[in-house]
Amino acid sequence: MARRSAGADWIVRMSVDSVREIYTSGDCEIDLMRRELRILGSAVPVGGRAFEIIELLVQSAGELVTKSELIGRIWPGVVVSDNTLQAHAAAVRKALGPYRDLLRTEAGRGYRLLGEWTVRRHDAARSQVEPQRPRINKASGVTSFPITATRLIGRSAALAQVSELIAAFRVVTLVGPGGIGKSTLALYAARGMLSAFIHGGSLVELASLSDPNLVASAVSTALEFNLGGGGISTSAIAGAIGDRHLLLILDNCEHVIDAVASLVETLLHMCPHVTILATSRELLRIDQEQVYPVPPLEVPHADDEERASVLACSAVELFVARTREANSEMELRDEDLASVAAICRHLDGIPLAIEFAAASAATFGVLHVAARLNHRFALLTRGRRTALPRHQTLRGALDGSYALLPAAEQHLLQCLAVFSGGFTLAAATAVVTDTACDESTVLNGITDLVDKSLVMTEPIGRWRLLESTREYALEKLAERGEVSRVVRRHAVFYLDMFAPLGTKAGLQTALEDFDSYRREVDNLGAGLNWALSPDGDAALGARLEAAMSDFRIAASVLNEACKLPG
Repeated sequence: MARRSAGADWIVRMSVDSVREIYTSGDCEIDLMRRELRILGSAVPVGGRAFEIIELLVQSAGELVTKSELIGRIWPGVVVSDNTLQAHAAAVRKALGPYRDLLRTEAGRGYRLLGEWTVRRHDAARSQVEPQRPRINKASGVTSFPITATRLIGRSAALAQVSELIAAFRVVTLVGPGGIGKSTLALYAARGMLSAFIHGGSLVELASLSDPNLVASAVSTALEFNLGGGGISTSAIAGAIGDRHLLLILDNCEHVIDAVASLVETLLHMCPHVTILATSRELLRIDQEQVYPVPPLEVPHADDEERASVLACSAVELFVARTREANSEMELRDEDLASVAAICRHLDGIPLAIEFAAASAATFGVLHVAARLNHRFALLTRGRRTALPRHQTLRGALDGSYALLPAAEQHLLQCLAVFSGGFTLAAATAVVTDTACDESTVLNGITDLVDKSLVMTEPIGRWRLLESTREYALEKLAERGEVSRVVRRHAVFYLDMFAPLGTKAGLQTALEDFDSYRREVDNLGAGLNWALSPDGDAALGARLEAAMSDFRIAASVLNEACKLPG
């Protein structure tokens, strides 16, 4: 049988009549005119390029469509990696839901769409009558994405990934802690994708809302809808949007997250061609959501002293660019290089914090800033006057996230701040309370803090706090007058953990899993420093000092053993 969709045959078949066809197989329908995938009669959210893959595959009548054919048809004249195609294929499978097995991958070759598909012409009588829509102030698409005044630094890979997610999925959420650059990345990505949305796009800024009931009104205002008097519902917004091809940015969602999640679900179900890009410190937790954790900028390694490699790190590049914007005569001297690298590391590569530090360095010098990072909340207060209030100081960036936490999560975050270099579930459970605590309760709390971008996940069942978050939470713990009590529990836990290194019976077993002790030596050291301080416990300090000595001896023994031949 001659292939019906290979190469140029596809172009021939894409006549005016062919795009009015509906393909049906069981509970699935592919409507080429409306560009909809429907399952059991309901439209399923699917991105524009993902639908193009579905369209080309269904027209191939079950025949294999190679990767090169798909790429050439969907991305003509553009160099696209296999990973990009795989991401969109994953979007197709997600859209198919229980029928995901209809999309078959031929390893290394391409894809085919299985099923017995029948074709019928589009019947206007079967089409749903469009509901009467409220008047829209602009007949054409509205685009309210502001022009960004500064260059996007160190985000080329992130920008490419977010752009591909927007093309493949209908709701993408950029998550991360305050100041990581979610809003800026979203705006750059959205502006680059606007040509794919014939009715334009709009930015809905939610940071200033204090009432979640005003979310729908904010969207209506941003889209310049005239919905008349009375309350504005999410269904009214969806009815006004209808089948328009829009890209909607919902920026700063975390404090009205429930209302936003409800709105997005309504738009997904009622508006088949709307794509939503949300920024939030917390996940929406809805079906179809694709989450992109915005990474920090690259910081230099502690042992990297090469000028070229340090300057190549995106965090340093941002620091240098912002200092020069504030002080055009300032030059980074070789003697400043190590201090700049240390500043970027201590600020965890968070762009907003680095910009604050750069603004201070432009006035007071790099060495001044590096020497005072232990007082970062007093130091880093020179944000842009036009920025949101919570982005004008480092403390303000954290105040907003902390205020949204329930009391139990606030207390847990405070307790976790005593850890240096990360922690395990067992350690976290030990510092929360003097009595035996339910690990599952602590784990649920940590998971919630991870979802809210206040705790970072690390490999091997560990977590950590960003340095600025840690300093902030320690301040809150001090305000409660509980630092000594929690730090003591922390010190006792690590004393018990390292105890086997000091006994003949436990040493051999401990040496077999010595990496676990290496990972926790910073916590042991922190406990020792506290115990030997004026506010500490000298007797406990002596025992911790002995445990540290046992660790060093064991490490030396292992190092010598590694040098032995054979």
